[in-house]
Amino acid sequence: MNPVSEIITIGDELLIGQTIDTNSAWIGERMSMIGIPVHRIISISDNPEEIRTALAESMRRAAVVLITGGLGPTNDDRTKTTLTDFFGAQLVEDESVLEDILLLLKARNFPMTALNRAQALVPDNCRVIHNPEGTAPGMWWERDGTVVVSMPGVPFEMKALMETTVLPALSSQFKTPAILHKTIMTIGVGESKLASMLEKWESDLPENFSLAYLPSPGMVKVRITGTGDDRALLQLKMAGLTDSLVEIAREYFFGFDEITLEQLVGRLLTENNLTLSTAESCTGGNIARLITRIPGSSAYFQGSIVAYANEMKMKFLDITETMLIKYGAVSQNVVEQMAKSCLLHLNSDFSVATSGIAGPDGGSISKPVGTVWIAVASKKGVVSQCFQFGEHRERNVVKASQTALNMLRIEILKETTSS
Repeated sequence: MNPVSEIITIGDELLIGQTIDTNSAWIGERMSMIGIPVHRIISISDNPEEIRTALAESMRRAAVVLITGGLGPTNDDRTKTTLTDFFGAQLVEDESVLEDILLLLKARNFPMTALNRAQALVPDNCRVIHNPEGTAPGMWWERDGTVVVSMPGVPFEMKALMETTVLPALSSQFKTPAILHKTIMTIGVGESKLASMLEKWESDLPENFSLAYLPSPGMVKVRITGTGDDRALLQLKMAGLTDSLVEIAREYFFGFDEITLEQLVGRLLTENNLTLSTAESCTGGNIARLITRIPGSSAYFQGSIVAYANEMKMKFLDITETMLIKYGAVSQNVVEQMAKSCLLHLNSDFSVATSGIAGPDGGSISKPVGTVWIAVASKKGVVSQCFQFGEHRERNVVKASQTALNMLRIEILKETTSS
């Protein structure tokens, strides 16, 4: 039987919603990649009895138990002392860990405190995992065929321990089948429609391959997973399956493996030495935010005009009062003029404009909440389209932003491949 793992996250802050557990998602992805999938994630408080109970139960089920959290220098962090007791150990000062702490504090110009020094106390029967990013070391035990690893809850510290020590050690210790994942990114199609399109394809999958749908506002990720002893053969089969799936979903496909639309757009603009600007109403600058979170975006992004009020559309984007009265702010005429004016005033090669009714109010019979017009302009002209995204305000902003970026991607490809 292939080994499985469980994750135990410790901390009252997780249970009351003060901190979002991003560690488990990251760990789950990495463990799956080495062939030791996570079968259960448990979140518990900093209570010794809860820690002991959860650990004992997980060890009965899993070959690997990964614990994050509760290893800080403060009195409310009880994980280390509880684990020391659980494994029948005593706390001793580890000179190598103390040296790590001294070097780290010196580099950050922090003084050594008693609480910092206490981080060098480790159970005398664990394997110490040195922490290059913090003062709390990781700890590794093995009992009755189960590996237990305790790590700090700070994400960048946990990731450092996992990548430098834990994952390589687990890969070496557990001989598992090769496992491959391929994620196909789609936009503009619902999960049920996509599943219907892929029904025959999915039914013909080899038994060592599976398909998962991962929907989010505006897009659906489709993940193919394959397992086998022969990695080269697995990769060959994965390539064929990926190509055939993309061919079926070609109309909605835009990329692989978690690539974002803003990354793709940035890549296209950079490769073709093109620039971009945005004129946003209902999206409130969210498209500009997505674009500028990509490193290097200053090379191609000129700027944004967030014209939320009609007066701002008139003042900065050449929208006339006559146009607003005749067509309304949420209209093809207005959004196309927004895009053309933005292109002109910000002197860019492409521009994107949005105008819509995000909600929850402001809708009408002819233009219900969720109605959004999107336009993309270039020196060759302007294209626009109307969408109905629904009644949820935040989802409408996300969907409008993603759809606008996808329209932009398509127009850049049309112009750059035809020229």
